[in-house]
Amino acid sequence: MNFRTFLESERSKLSHYLLIGNPISHSLSPLMHNTALAHNKIGGEYISVSVAASDITSLIAHCNQPAFLGANVTIPHKELLYETVDALSEEAMEIGAVNTIVKEQGKLVGYNTDAYGFIEPIRSYVDDLSGERVIIFGSGGATKAIVYALSAIGVQEIILVSRRPENFDDHYDNRVSRCSYDEWQSFAEDATMIVNATPLGMTPNTEASPVKDNEVDLLEGKICYDVVYNPRITKFLRQAEEAGGTPIEGIDMLIHQGDKSFNLWTGFNFPIDIIRSKINEVLPA
Repeated sequence: MNFRTFLESERSKLSHYLLIGNPISHSLSPLMHNTALAHNKIGGEYISVSVAASDITSLIAHCNQPAFLGANVTIPHKELLYETVDALSEEAMEIGAVNTIVKEQGKLVGYNTDAYGFIEPIRSYVDDLSGERVIIFGSGGATKAIVYALSAIGVQEIILVSRRPENFDDHYDNRVSRCSYDEWQSFAEDATMIVNATPLGMTPNTEASPVKDNEVDLLEGKICYDVVYNPRITKFLRQAEEAGGTPIEGIDMLIHQGDKSFNLWTGFNFPIDIIRSKINEVLPA
């Protein structure tokens, strides 16, 4: 539902957590968090709400109401909410984007759990990535968290592929550089991992990919990680498998960032196996 409809509903007056973004209809976060709330016998409901940029002021006012318990933030508001919360965790401040809002002593504090969520599914590849090059398609809030995570594990060089590489974000250090979609191919041979951090391939536009059909061979031998999780196997991951790359689904990133968010709100952890089973029911691999 949209934010204004939510405010007019009775659900807005009862204890709740929110998913803030646009679009949000595809999200599995309500399934995950409502399962975790029920499993841990915690009151409250997790609700996805479509929020326009023009709603942000009234959203912040609502978040200061007693019924609001916390929120996740997704596309396209991770950077906008970074600017509007009362305080930031050290990690969120370094990343420059917020994906989780926690109420602490009457303040709205912005956290970022995307970096943790991104790294957890590739723990076994950390040694392979240290000192190497990674290419990332996309330059939004998720990319900032991924750059932070990769830098923390010792990735030597990060190439951001952007439609407007001239708009370079000076937030990054000198290990990060940009190129256009017409230039990334020249960096591919020496890359160890290629990441899709754009919405390309997300339901309903499932036949989109940042990699053109005539570029698929460049994925050979690469770890190919897609942060899109609906569908589970995106076109980018199909291309990777076809080329002999190693496909990494985005669903585990979703689960692990959600686990950390839930812990920040409640002090409890996700029942990860139960949540994964429920996801498999509604979104088979």
